[in-house]
Amino acid sequence: MNKLLIVGTVAFDAIETPFGKTDKILGGAATFIGLSASFFNVKPAIVSVVGEDFPQEHLDLLSSRGIDISAIEIVKGGKTFFWSGRYHNDLNSRDTLETQLNVLADFNPKVPVAFNDSEVVLLGNLHPNIQISVLDQMQTKPKLVVLDTMNFWMDCALAELKEVIKRVNVITINDEEARQLSGEYSLVKAAAKIQQMGPQYVVIKKGEHGALLFHDKEIFFAPALPLEEVFDPTGAGDTFAGGFAGFLAQSENISFENMKNAVIWGSNMASFCVERFGTERMVSLEKEDVVKRLRQFRALTQFDIEIA
Repeated sequence: MNKLLIVGTVAFDAIETPFGKTDKILGGAATFIGLSASFFNVKPAIVSVVGEDFPQEHLDLLSSRGIDISAIEIVKGGKTFFWSGRYHNDLNSRDTLETQLNVLADFNPKVPVAFNDSEVVLLGNLHPNIQISVLDQMQTKPKLVVLDTMNFWMDCALAELKEVIKRVNVITINDEEARQLSGEYSLVKAAAKIQQMGPQYVVIKKGEHGALLFHDKEIFFAPALPLEEVFDPTGAGDTFAGGFAGFLAQSENISFENMKNAVIWGSNMASFCVERFGTERMVSLEKEDVVKRLRQFRALTQFDIEIA
Protein backbone atom coordinates (compact mmCIF):
# COMPACT_ATOMS: atom_id res chain seq x y z
CA MET A 1 0.00 0.00 0.00
CA ASN A 2 1.52 3.33 -1.07
CA LYS A 3 2.08 6.09 1.46
CA LEU A 4 0.50 9.52 1.13
CA LEU A 5 1.99 12.26 3.33
CA ILE A 6 -0.41 15.14 4.00
CA VAL A 7 0.76 18.44 5.49
CA GLY A 8 -1.79 21.06 6.48
CA THR A 9 -4.06 22.48 9.14
CA VAL A 10 -6.26 20.51 11.51
CA ALA A 11 -8.52 23.18 12.86
CA PHE A 12 -11.81 24.61 14.06
CA ASP A 13 -14.12 26.47 11.68
CA ALA A 14 -17.21 28.60 12.32
CA ILE A 15 -19.20 29.01 9.12
CA GLU A 16 -22.14 31.13 8.02
CA THR A 17 -23.91 30.63 4.69
CA PRO A 18 -27.32 31.65 3.35
CA PHE A 19 -28.53 28.26 4.61
CA GLY A 20 -27.47 28.54 8.23
CA LYS A 21 -24.51 28.90 10.56
CA THR A 22 -22.37 26.75 12.83
CA ASP A 23 -20.39 27.22 16.01
CA LYS A 24 -16.89 25.73 16.16
CA ILE A 25 -16.76 22.54 14.11
CA LEU A 26 -14.00 20.28 12.81
CA GLY A 27 -12.15 21.78 9.85
CA GLY A 28 -8.70 22.41 8.42
CA ALA A 29 -7.12 21.61 5.06
CA ALA A 30 -5.41 18.41 6.22
CA THR A 31 -8.65 17.15 7.75
CA PHE A 32 -10.58 17.47 4.49
CA ILE A 33 -7.67 16.08 2.47
CA GLY A 34 -7.26 13.10 4.79
CA LEU A 35 -10.93 12.20 4.89
CA SER A 36 -11.10 12.35 1.09
CA ALA A 37 -7.92 10.31 0.58
CA SER A 38 -9.12 7.66 3.04
CA PHE A 39 -11.50 6.33 0.38
CA PHE A 40 -8.54 5.05 -1.64
CA ASN A 41 -6.25 2.08 -1.12
CA VAL A 42 -3.42 4.17 0.33
CA LYS A 43 -1.78 4.71 3.69
CA PRO A 44 -2.23 8.41 4.57
CA ALA A 45 -0.52 10.31 7.38
CA ILE A 46 -1.18 13.88 8.55
CA VAL A 47 1.54 16.26 9.74
CA SER A 48 -0.09 19.10 11.68
CA VAL A 49 -0.49 20.76 15.07
CA VAL A 50 -3.44 21.30 17.43
CA GLY A 51 -3.94 22.70 20.91
CA GLU A 52 -4.92 20.96 24.10
CA ASP A 53 -8.49 22.12 23.41
CA PHE A 54 -8.79 19.77 20.42
CA PRO A 55 -11.25 16.94 21.24
CA GLN A 56 -9.95 13.39 21.31
CA GLU A 57 -13.06 12.30 19.40
CA HIS A 58 -11.83 14.22 16.34
CA LEU A 59 -8.46 12.47 16.49
CA ASP A 60 -10.25 9.13 16.92
CA LEU A 61 -12.34 9.90 13.82
CA LEU A 62 -9.22 10.39 11.71
CA SER A 63 -7.65 7.21 13.10
CA SER A 64 -10.82 5.24 12.39
CA ARG A 65 -10.42 6.16 8.71
CA GLY A 66 -6.96 4.59 8.60
CA ILE A 67 -5.16 7.93 8.80
CA ASP A 68 -1.87 7.94 10.73
CA ILE A 69 -2.08 10.80 13.27
CA SER A 70 1.24 10.21 15.04
CA ALA A 71 2.63 13.43 13.54
CA ILE A 72 -0.25 15.62 14.73
CA GLU A 73 1.46 17.52 17.53
CA ILE A 74 -0.67 18.43 20.57
CA VAL A 75 0.60 21.56 22.31
CA LYS A 76 -0.11 21.53 26.04
CA GLY A 77 -2.00 24.63 27.09
CA GLY A 78 -2.26 25.74 23.47
CA LYS A 79 -5.31 26.62 21.41
CA THR A 80 -6.11 25.13 18.00
CA PHE A 81 -6.10 27.22 14.81
CA PHE A 82 -9.52 28.82 14.28
CA TRP A 83 -11.12 30.39 11.22
CA SER A 84 -14.53 32.01 10.90
CA GLY A 85 -16.14 33.10 7.65
CA ARG A 86 -19.39 34.23 6.05
CA TYR A 87 -20.31 33.24 2.48
CA HIS A 88 -22.23 35.51 0.13
CA ASN A 89 -25.46 34.40 -1.54
CA ASP A 90 -23.69 33.00 -4.60
CA LEU A 91 -21.40 30.87 -2.34
CA ASN A 92 -18.48 31.76 -4.62
CA SER A 93 -17.22 34.61 -2.46
CA ARG A 94 -16.77 34.95 1.28
CA ASP A 95 -15.61 37.29 4.00
CA THR A 96 -13.17 36.15 6.67
CA LEU A 97 -14.59 37.26 10.02
CA GLU A 98 -11.81 36.00 12.26
CA THR A 99 -8.52 34.13 12.05
CA GLN A 100 -6.69 32.91 15.15
CA LEU A 101 -3.36 31.27 14.30
CA ASN A 102 -2.82 30.10 17.89
CA VAL A 103 -0.49 27.03 17.90
CA LEU A 104 -0.03 27.31 14.13
CA ALA A 105 2.01 30.49 14.62
CA ASP A 106 5.01 28.47 15.89
CA PHE A 107 4.41 25.24 13.98
CA ASN A 108 7.58 23.32 13.18
CA PRO A 109 6.53 20.22 11.21
CA LYS A 110 8.19 16.90 11.96
CA VAL A 111 7.79 14.21 9.31
CA PRO A 112 7.56 10.78 10.97
CA VAL A 113 10.33 8.36 10.05
CA ALA A 114 7.76 5.85 8.82
CA PHE A 115 6.59 8.35 6.19
CA ASN A 116 9.78 10.14 5.11
CA ASP A 117 9.88 7.84 2.08
CA SER A 118 6.28 8.49 0.99
CA GLU A 119 5.65 8.08 -2.73
CA VAL A 120 3.20 11.00 -2.81
CA VAL A 121 3.36 14.21 -0.76
CA LEU A 122 0.48 16.68 -0.62
CA LEU A 123 1.49 20.10 0.68
CA GLY A 124 -1.73 21.63 1.97
CA ASN A 125 -2.31 25.35 2.29
CA LEU A 126 0.30 26.61 4.78
CA HIS A 127 3.20 29.07 4.88
CA PRO A 128 5.67 28.15 2.11
CA ASN A 129 8.51 27.84 4.64
CA ILE A 130 6.62 25.04 6.39
CA GLN A 131 6.11 23.31 3.03
CA ILE A 132 9.83 23.63 2.23
CA SER A 133 10.73 22.20 5.64
CA VAL A 134 8.66 19.10 4.92
CA LEU A 135 10.31 18.52 1.54
CA ASP A 136 13.74 18.92 3.16
CA GLN A 137 12.89 16.14 5.64
CA MET A 138 12.06 13.54 2.98
CA GLN A 139 14.63 10.74 2.95
CA THR A 140 13.86 9.80 -0.63
CA LYS A 141 12.53 12.03 -3.38
CA PRO A 142 8.75 11.51 -3.73
CA LYS A 143 7.41 10.31 -7.06
CA LEU A 144 4.82 13.07 -6.91
CA VAL A 145 4.58 16.32 -4.93
CA VAL A 146 1.27 18.20 -5.07
CA LEU A 147 1.10 21.80 -3.83
CA ASP A 148 -2.04 23.63 -2.77
CA THR A 149 -1.68 27.32 -1.98
CA MET A 150 -3.66 30.55 -2.01
CA ASN A 151 -3.48 34.28 -2.78
CA PHE A 152 -2.66 35.15 0.85
CA TRP A 153 0.83 33.63 0.42
CA MET A 154 1.19 35.36 -2.95
CA ASP A 155 0.61 38.65 -1.15
CA CYS A 156 2.95 38.16 1.82
CA ALA A 157 5.45 35.38 0.98
CA LEU A 158 5.79 35.32 -2.81
CA ALA A 159 9.55 34.69 -2.91
CA GLU A 160 9.26 31.70 -0.56
CA LEU A 161 6.23 30.41 -2.46
CA LYS A 162 8.17 30.47 -5.74
CA GLU A 163 10.89 28.38 -4.09
CA VAL A 164 8.30 25.72 -3.21
CA ILE A 165 6.77 25.86 -6.68
CA LYS A 166 10.16 25.00 -8.19
CA ARG A 167 10.15 21.70 -6.29
CA VAL A 168 6.65 20.34 -7.01
CA ASN A 169 5.13 18.31 -9.84
CA VAL A 170 1.56 19.60 -9.53
CA ILE A 171 0.08 22.87 -8.29
CA THR A 172 -3.64 23.26 -7.57
CA ILE A 173 -5.05 26.78 -7.31
CA ASN A 174 -8.25 28.56 -8.25
CA ASP A 175 -8.70 30.78 -11.28
CA GLU A 176 -8.26 34.05 -9.39
CA GLU A 177 -5.02 32.80 -7.84
CA ALA A 178 -3.71 31.53 -11.18
CA ARG A 179 -4.20 34.98 -12.67
CA GLN A 180 -2.50 36.69 -9.73
CA LEU A 181 0.47 34.32 -9.70
CA SER A 182 1.06 34.54 -13.46
CA GLY A 183 -0.05 38.08 -14.23
CA GLU A 184 -2.11 36.70 -17.12
CA TYR A 185 -5.89 36.90 -17.45
CA SER A 186 -6.16 34.03 -19.94
CA LEU A 187 -6.04 30.79 -17.95
CA VAL A 188 -4.25 29.07 -20.85
CA LYS A 189 -1.47 31.67 -20.74
CA ALA A 190 -1.53 31.64 -16.93
CA ALA A 191 -1.01 27.87 -16.82
CA ALA A 192 1.85 28.08 -19.33
CA LYS A 193 3.63 30.70 -17.22
CA ILE A 194 3.13 28.71 -14.02
CA GLN A 195 4.55 25.58 -15.68
CA GLN A 196 7.68 27.60 -16.46
CA MET A 197 8.07 28.11 -12.69
CA GLY A 198 8.54 24.37 -12.16
CA PRO A 199 5.38 22.22 -12.02
CA GLN A 200 4.75 19.90 -14.95
CA TYR A 201 1.02 19.94 -14.21
CA VAL A 202 -1.27 22.82 -13.29
CA VAL A 203 -4.78 22.25 -11.96
CA ILE A 204 -6.99 25.35 -11.94
CA LYS A 205 -10.13 24.96 -9.85
CA LYS A 206 -13.19 26.94 -10.90
CA GLY A 207 -15.63 25.98 -8.14
CA GLU A 208 -19.09 25.19 -9.47
CA HIS A 209 -17.66 25.55 -13.00
CA GLY A 210 -15.32 22.56 -12.73
CA ALA A 211 -11.55 22.22 -13.03
CA LEU A 212 -8.90 22.52 -15.74
CA LEU A 213 -5.76 20.38 -16.05
CA PHE A 214 -2.77 21.67 -18.03
CA HIS A 215 0.38 19.81 -19.13
CA ASP A 216 2.64 21.23 -21.84
CA LYS A 217 0.19 22.10 -24.62
CA GLU A 218 -2.46 19.61 -23.49
CA ILE A 219 -5.64 20.68 -21.68
CA PHE A 220 -8.37 18.66 -19.97
CA PHE A 221 -11.60 20.00 -18.47
CA ALA A 222 -13.78 18.32 -15.86
CA PRO A 223 -17.16 19.82 -15.02
CA ALA A 224 -18.55 20.08 -11.53
CA LEU A 225 -21.54 17.82 -11.02
CA PRO A 226 -24.79 19.84 -10.90
CA LEU A 227 -26.19 19.37 -7.39
CA GLU A 228 -29.65 19.89 -5.94
CA GLU A 229 -28.27 21.20 -2.65
CA VAL A 230 -25.10 23.14 -1.87
CA PHE A 231 -24.79 24.16 1.78
CA ASP A 232 -21.15 25.03 2.37
CA PRO A 233 -18.15 25.17 0.00
CA THR A 234 -15.62 25.21 2.86
CA GLY A 235 -13.00 22.54 2.29
CA ALA A 236 -14.19 21.64 -1.21
CA GLY A 237 -10.82 22.50 -2.75
CA ASP A 238 -8.99 20.45 -0.13
CA THR A 239 -11.38 17.55 -0.62
CA PHE A 240 -10.68 17.78 -4.36
CA ALA A 241 -6.94 17.65 -3.66
CA GLY A 242 -7.38 14.63 -1.39
CA GLY A 243 -9.30 12.71 -4.03
CA PHE A 244 -6.84 13.77 -6.74
CA ALA A 245 -3.74 12.71 -4.78
CA GLY A 246 -5.39 9.65 -3.26
CA PHE A 247 -6.27 8.27 -6.67
CA LEU A 248 -2.77 8.90 -8.04
CA ALA A 249 -1.11 7.31 -5.02
CA GLN A 250 -3.35 4.27 -5.37
CA SER A 251 -2.90 3.87 -9.12
CA GLU A 252 0.89 4.55 -9.17
CA ASN A 253 0.46 6.20 -12.56
CA ILE A 254 1.28 9.90 -12.93
CA SER A 255 0.82 10.21 -16.68
CA PHE A 256 -1.33 12.99 -18.14
CA GLU A 257 -3.97 10.46 -19.19
CA ASN A 258 -4.27 9.14 -15.64
CA MET A 259 -4.28 12.65 -14.20
CA LYS A 260 -7.49 13.19 -16.14
CA ASN A 261 -9.02 10.37 -14.10
CA ALA A 262 -7.59 11.93 -10.93
CA VAL A 263 -9.28 15.26 -11.70
CA ILE A 264 -12.61 13.46 -12.10
CA TRP A 265 -12.07 11.60 -8.81
CA GLY A 266 -11.21 14.88 -7.10
CA SER A 267 -14.31 16.57 -8.48
CA ASN A 268 -16.38 13.58 -7.43
CA MET A 269 -15.18 13.75 -3.81
CA ALA A 270 -15.60 17.53 -3.65
CA SER A 271 -19.21 17.23 -4.81
CA PHE A 272 -20.05 15.50 -1.53
CA CYS A 273 -18.20 17.95 0.69
CA VAL A 274 -20.43 20.90 -0.24
CA GLU A 275 -23.67 19.10 0.64
CA ARG A 276 -23.35 19.70 4.42
CA PHE A 277 -21.51 22.02 6.78
CA GLY A 278 -17.82 21.40 7.33
CA THR A 279 -16.79 17.74 7.35
CA GLU A 280 -20.30 16.39 8.12
CA ARG A 281 -20.90 14.85 4.71
CA MET A 282 -17.43 13.38 4.38
CA VAL A 283 -17.84 11.68 7.76
CA SER A 284 -21.14 10.06 6.80
CA LEU A 285 -20.05 9.20 3.25
CA GLU A 286 -20.01 5.55 2.16
CA LYS A 287 -17.96 3.97 -0.63
CA GLU A 288 -21.18 2.98 -2.42
CA ASP A 289 -22.16 6.68 -2.62
CA VAL A 290 -18.79 7.53 -4.17
CA VAL A 291 -19.07 4.84 -6.85
CA LYS A 292 -22.68 5.75 -7.67
CA ARG A 293 -21.81 9.40 -8.18
CA LEU A 294 -18.78 8.49 -10.26
CA ARG A 295 -21.19 6.80 -12.66
CA GLN A 296 -23.12 10.08 -12.81
CA PHE A 297 -19.91 11.88 -13.75
CA ARG A 298 -19.30 9.36 -16.50
CA ALA A 299 -22.83 9.83 -17.87
CA LEU A 300 -22.39 13.61 -17.69
CA THR A 301 -19.09 13.75 -19.55
CA GLN A 302 -19.12 10.93 -22.12
CA PHE A 303 -20.77 11.14 -25.50
CA ASP A 304 -20.44 9.97 -29.10
CA ILE A 305 -20.26 12.50 -31.86
CA GLU A 306 -19.87 12.12 -35.60
CA ILE A 307 -17.32 14.40 -37.20
CA ALA A 308 -17.88 14.75 -40.95
